[in-house]
Amino acid sequence: MPTYSAGVLTDDQITALTPAERRDLMRRLVEAGAGEVAPRTVGPREVMVTLMALSTLALIPWIVYLGYSLPRVYLVKGWDVTWFGFDLLLVVFMGATTVFGYLRRQMVMLTAFATGVLLICDAWFDVMMSNREDGVGATLSALIIELPLAVLLIVGASRLLWRVAWRHGAADDDSRPWDVGIPEGPTSFRRPRG
Repeated sequence: MPTYSAGVLTDDQITALTPAERRDLMRRLVEAGAGEVAPRTVGPREVMVTLMALSTLALIPWIVYLGYSLPRVYLVKGWDVTWFGFDLLLVVFMGATTVFGYLRRQMVMLTAFATGVLLICDAWFDVMMSNREDGVGATLSALIIELPLAVLLIVGASRLLWRVAWRHGAADDDSRPWDVGIPEGPTSFRRPRG
């Protein structure tokens, strides 16, 4: 059992704090320990941000090129396998979202967001590649089912991400999910020991 010095909160005192006071205490503890971290110039986050910036810039001229060079009509091979594979991937992510949601696992934030993006892609491709006979059905399916479900999943994942940050004192009551920063400190892809 650790020995406490004067000025240290006891478990009973921490339990008596309001949720806002606990979040403030957690925030202050994180800030107090921030100086213990040695500054790092290049880490996984910096590599990922740089890679995404370069990829974004490289994609712009590629999109322009495709806009001018792709034929309006194109006969494809493997159309059935492509759609089967895409829908299979969508089912896997929907199932994973269901399981992680049921088990109350944080991974649900990733799978729900990815499922939402896949539903947007599915709606886009269904509408854009449907013929005259299927166009109305594809559009209605996109507007009534796929896009609303995608919005629910993406917004739900974002709100849950904010809720976790709020619960740990990293977000204010009046902040939005996109306002929450990444905590400073050492970044590792290894599981924390403890």
